[in-house]
Amino acid sequence: MTGKFDSFVIFAAMRTGSNLLEAHLNTFGDIQCHGEAFNPFFIGDSETDHMFGFTLSKREADPKGFLAAMRAQEGHVSGFRFFQDHDPRVLDLVMDDPRCAKIILTRNPLESFVSWKIAEQTGQWRLTDMKDHVAGRAYFSPQEFEVYLNDLQQYQLMLLHRMQSSGQTAFYLAYEDISDLDVINGLGAFIGSQEKLEDLPKKLKKQNPSPLSDKVINFEEMQEALSKLDRFDLTRTPNFEPRRGAQVPTYVAAAKSPVFYMPIFGGPEQVAKNWLADLDGVSEDALQSGFNRKSLRQWRRKNQLHRSFTIVTHPLERAWNVYCHNLVAAGDGEYNTMKKHIGKLYKVPFPEPDADAKAFRDGFLEFLYFLKGNLTGQTSVRVDRSWASQDNVLMGMARFAQPDMILRAESLEQGLAQLSEQVGIDSAPLRPGDSSFPALADIYDAELEAAAKDAYQRDYVVFGYRAWA
Repeated sequence: MTGKFDSFVIFAAMRTGSNLLEAHLNTFGDIQCHGEAFNPFFIGDSETDHMFGFTLSKREADPKGFLAAMRAQEGHVSGFRFFQDHDPRVLDLVMDDPRCAKIILTRNPLESFVSWKIAEQTGQWRLTDMKDHVAGRAYFSPQEFEVYLNDLQQYQLMLLHRMQSSGQTAFYLAYEDISDLDVINGLGAFIGSQEKLEDLPKKLKKQNPSPLSDKVINFEEMQEALSKLDRFDLTRTPNFEPRRGAQVPTYVAAAKSPVFYMPIFGGPEQVAKNWLADLDGVSEDALQSGFNRKSLRQWRRKNQLHRSFTIVTHPLERAWNVYCHNLVAAGDGEYNTMKKHIGKLYKVPFPEPDADAKAFRDGFLEFLYFLKGNLTGQTSVRVDRSWASQDNVLMGMARFAQPDMILRAESLEQGLAQLSEQVGIDSAPLRPGDSSFPALADIYDAELEAAAKDAYQRDYVVFGYRAWA
């Protein structure tokens, strides 16, 4: 066959009707679904121990080769069903291939969960004749269902993001669509079939057609538990900031000690660098910097007993540092251009460095108002790394590696002492950074706190910050 796709994958979960969907697709003469081809425990189904000349061990050693052998089958478009617990190496192979058709099958998660629990209890995972039906009822565990639901939602969001970021689209269908002849014919056409079915096979039967009240032992308890679930995530703090990368070139390692610093800009960066230098009694120029991912991995291999750290700062204090040191004191570089732009378009005043505390306080309040709009994507100014939310910066770091320790600026000396103890070195005293600007304590009031909390709601919630004073 020649067409847009030369293979397909069905993304599904247990008890979503994927067996039935496979049976329908295999009714097409030019489509062949090969079951759970990448199930860790078998190939295709539990009764098959080899496929396309591959045994289970050979497939484990060479999943790419197995996939190529499947796609090489002539006379039809080959595909398979893929669940969350199947070989994760295969996910990139199919997601990065626009010639592989993506089919996403979903079902009401509560129905899937209950069906799964019944199948676990009875051992019956598919039914071809009602006379063989094994009856069962499930016990509903609210905690287990919440974990199940969260994992399922995260998986679906991951698939959606991978499709969006690669410019692909998928064929979505729900459990109820599997028995719709028109939908199945549409799916066949999507994959590339030249055929059209006149009817759907009747071999597989729905195992538990009764209502949930008959299938769940503790149905009333389930109803009460579900009423407490926030189905629409109403308490979620929206995040409109662009995703950030790991920013590995900004990481700094000590000259000799096995410690490196992953900065969150706007925090006590200079204090951290001074501490790294003092660990080995060297100047700041002797610190190791300019890493890329390869060189940082090499550093880690060389320093096997190493520790990394970053520092989170109270959002109000961090915003004040940025306002004063990055913008008010901006020289002729990038921040000076940004300062002029913010001042002109968003009416944020930037006083002279020798201005009184009131001028700083009033300008800072307007800057906090600007930050709220900037972080929610309502301004033309990019979200600078020095004032991006710290939660977002940490998520960017995690795309490469998590820091071993997330220290807090307000207890930094204690945190650095604990880190030093872990690698068997003596900590160094902290040298506070110099500042000619008014102290935050001199201008602090409830209005500033409220504006900071409005701009950095996620950071206040995620890191458990209360009022600064």
